[in-house]
Formats: sequence, structure tokens, C-alpha cells
Amino acid sequence: MRKGSFSSIAAFGILIALTCAGFTSSTVAQTTTPRFATLTPRYLENLVAPATPTVTHWTGALFPGGSSFTMVGTDPATTNSPTTVTAFVIPVRIVISPTPTGIFDPTHVLPNGRSVIQNTMFSPIFNSGIDFVQGGVDLGNTQYIDAYQRGNFWSNVSTNTNYHVLLNPVVLPEVTISAPTGKIGTEFGARVALVDINTFDAKLQQIISGNTQITPDSFVIALTYDTYLTSGGCCIGGYHSAFGSATAPQTYSHFTYIDKVGAFAQDVSALSHEVGEWMDDPFVNTPGCGGLLENGDPLEGLTNFGGVPYTLNGFTYNLQDLVFLQYFGQSPSTSVNGWFSFQNAAVAVCSRGQ
Repeated sequence: MRKGSFSSIAAFGILIALTCAGFTSSTVAQTTTPRFATLTPRYLENLVAPATPTVTHWTGALFPGGSSFTMVGTDPATTNSPTTVTAFVIPVRIVISPTPTGIFDPTHVLPNGRSVIQNTMFSPIFNSGIDFVQGGVDLGNTQYIDAYQRGNFWSNVSTNTNYHVLLNPVVLPEVTISAPTGKIGTEFGARVALVDINTFDAKLQQIISGNTQITPDSFVIALTYDTYLTSGGCCIGGYHSAFGSATAPQTYSHFTYIDKVGAFAQDVSALSHEVGEWMDDPFVNTPGCGGLLENGDPLEGLTNFGGVPYTLNGFTYNLQDLVFLQYFGQSPSTSVNGWFSFQNAAVAVCSRGQ
């Protein structure tokens, strides 16, 4: 079976972890091996900082004298109030030309009668319709990533009970990205668009920069439908990054909604992956296992790509498990039940210094 991957486009270059064996399409077949790639810097030192600061964030350390990290929100050890970040969701219509059927549109209506966009907005990523109880501990009725982060710092949050980091979603008008060099193929049993990640990212940055409604204190989420990004091979289900001013960067991400049960990046699993990683490493600059503190990557190789089913608003979503800081060597641990992941997955723990 092919193995998909998520990517993190670093602030000073693109880091792509491709772990798939290869991909096939209607016109091309090739193999690929795990690798990293780099691109030009995303921060421009001579760019005047915008009046609006970047997303609210705080810094901490894994252990005394250990590696520091930067996370969205405020320090749960010293604050007892919620942080709300505006999340601009940009539906992206992918057009593979000149193929007449090469349109992959998130306005597509699903069997449940909702569009891909609507189904995403009804998901536990944005809605507080699930009471998250992990190992008998009630983390609250809240959004999925907030529940995860509360669990990540439960020894603090159990006292500072009003601590939250929440998303306020705003859906922007749909945009179109034409990918004349893209291809159409079949991956994980789904008919999908295959689009180069560099081409996509360059156009996405232009779209974000051209929208005056988007400010650096917000978070941008690009939504594609039945589309995998590629870099010499398939399949990238999403990525997150930052660009613009080095002192007030704009954080953003992409995820794809694959409309096939059991497929890599099915429904909002890729979204849960990328929002979780943005929450704990918004500027893609925190050391961790494999070079970055990416809390979704260690679990994507598990059954169902690390996804766990949650039913909300009449639909069963797949939300990926995420590791807690204890996985990266945090000491003492602050996680709920002393777990290493939100779902208490059995994972090989990252050693300090990796």
C-alpha cells in the first residue's frame, strides 16, 4: 500500500517528508523515496512589519535547560483565560487543464447533502459538540485541537480551567488555482488531482497576500477537494508554514479533503493533523524529533493513518491522534494521565536531543 505524508514548509525553506512508495496517474508512473527538499526563504528581512502583530503565542521549554518551543495562545501555567484566533478558510477549486473533467471543487455536494465546505465547517475542528473524555478525565466540551492542547497541559489546565485556544472560522469566497502541469490519477482508490506543492504554495501565498481581510494575527486554512500535492511523487495531504515579515509572519496551512472512506487524508483527518501541528509549532521553527516539533507525524503510520472516528452533526469524522510534549522528552510531564498522545497510542518515544 502506498503511504501518504504530510509536510511542513519551514519558514526558511520547505521540508517535505515523503514516505510514499510511489504513485500512478493517467499519464505517469514513478517511484520515490523518503527525502527532504528546500526552497527559498519565506521571510523577507527588508519587509516592513505590518501594523497588526502575528498570531498570539508563547514560549516554553521541554525541561529546565532544554529546547524551547513556541505555541499558539498563552502560557497555560500562568493564564486562566481563552485565546480565540480567527481562522480564514479558503476553499480552493483546482483545475487541471485541458482535461474536461479536471475540476476538483470543494463546493461538491456529498452524499449527506452538505458540500465539502459545509461538512468541514460542521466538523469537531470548528464546532464544540463533543465532550472529550480521555481515560476517564473530562477535558471539556470543546473543539478537537483545543481538547488536545488542554490534555497536553492538563496538570496546569486542571487548575486554570478557563484556559482554551479556540478557532473562530470565517469562510472566504472560493478561489481557483489552475494547474496545467498537474495530473489526474488514482490514489488509495480515489480519483484525485495531483498538483506540485511548490506551484500550489506560490499561488496560495499570492492569494493570501492579495486579500486585505487577512491579517497576520489570523490563521489561514486552504481547503482542497480530492487533491494530493506532490514533490516528485505522491502523496502530500497537507502542510503548514509562515511567510511575510520576519517580525510579524502570517501563519497558514493547506489540507485536502479526500472523499473516500479509508483513504489517506479522508474527510478532515488532514485538517486535524495540520491544525494540531500549527497549534504547537506555528512558525515551523521548534526543534524536535526529525528536526521539528511536529505532533502529528509520529502517528500517521498507525491504523487508519492515526485517525479516530468521532460522530458530530450526523457525520462520522476521522480525526488524527496527536502526540503530547512528553513524546518529545518533556520532563516533568504535564499531559493528562501521563499519556504520550491524545488517544494513548503506543509510540516509540523520541529521545532527548533528537
